[in-house]
Amino acid sequence: MSVTSANQAFTALDGAADQARNAVIALTTTTGANFNVYAPPQEKTYIIYNTTAFTATIFNSTVIGNTTAAGLGIAVVAGSKVLVFSDGTNFYSTSAADLTGAVTSVGTVTSLGSFTSTQLRTALTDETGTGAAVFAASPTFSGTPTLPTGAIATTQSFGNSSTSLATTAFVQAALAALHPVGSIYINATNSTNPGTLLGFGTWTAFGAGRVPVGFDAGNALFDTAEETGGAADATLPTHTHTASTSITDPGHVHSITRVINTPATNRAILAGDDINATETFTGVIQSAVTGISASTSITSAGSSGTNANYQPYITVYMWKRTV
Repeated sequence: MSVTSANQAFTALDGAADQARNAVIALTTTTGANFNVYAPPQEKTYIIYNTTAFTATIFNSTVIGNTTAAGLGIAVVAGSKVLVFSDGTNFYSTSAADLTGAVTSVGTVTSLGSFTSTQLRTALTDETGTGAAVFAASPTFSGTPTLPTGAIATTQSFGNSSTSLATTAFVQAALAALHPVGSIYINATNSTNPGTLLGFGTWTAFGAGRVPVGFDAGNALFDTAEETGGAADATLPTHTHTASTSITDPGHVHSITRVINTPATNRAILAGDDINATETFTGVIQSAVTGISASTSITSAGSSGTNANYQPYITVYMWKRTV
């Protein structure tokens, strides 16, 4: 049947050339686009072979020979061969769900032609057999595809490095294994609870205002997990200062001047002395040394005060997993 327009009816009631009487309809076209064909509104079965590069849709017409659809149609994609049947109003095609009995063998299938997405989805839904389905390289899925039931959809154990598909449960289990109970989560800028960020566990804020230090069994300050200590304010351990002062007098000399003013009558006593003569005696005058004092000052060092005892630090958000 050569189709020359977008909508074309089967010929009917015209004798041997009656297209509507044929069991097999091979479609060709010159339209250059998808097209529709219309069969008489009668109960009938056809095998439609679409040899064109376009989709052909077959309908029942409301009246023999016209191109008004009476009901539902069946799309026959380019290059496919489809068995369709009509109840006089609607067209139908068969699927695996419509077949009864058990099919033990279908031989070797070399080609199935082309299917619409609806037809392929129906076939995959109805198919309960086993075997591998091979898709083209890098297929694109839409919606929310899920794995089929069975071993292939089993959540793999953590550490599995095979090529098995990873379920979302496996990914979640792997993340949880990397953050066991007691783990510390650190984020430099995001204050959101890790339970929300990672999707598992119960987390509580941890170590506010403190920096972590490694466990040390040989040091009583660090030999217990989550042991705390230290102070922000500077403190000075108890200690003493000693100082000594040494004072030495190397000895010294005092000089005095004596004025002699002796009457003449006493000159015999002080023979050789002139009146009003002066004499100078030089000698060491010894006396007790008192009232000597000395002072000693000790220079201060270091600093003290509030918030003067911190090491260099950087602030981050820390959380501990408790469950």
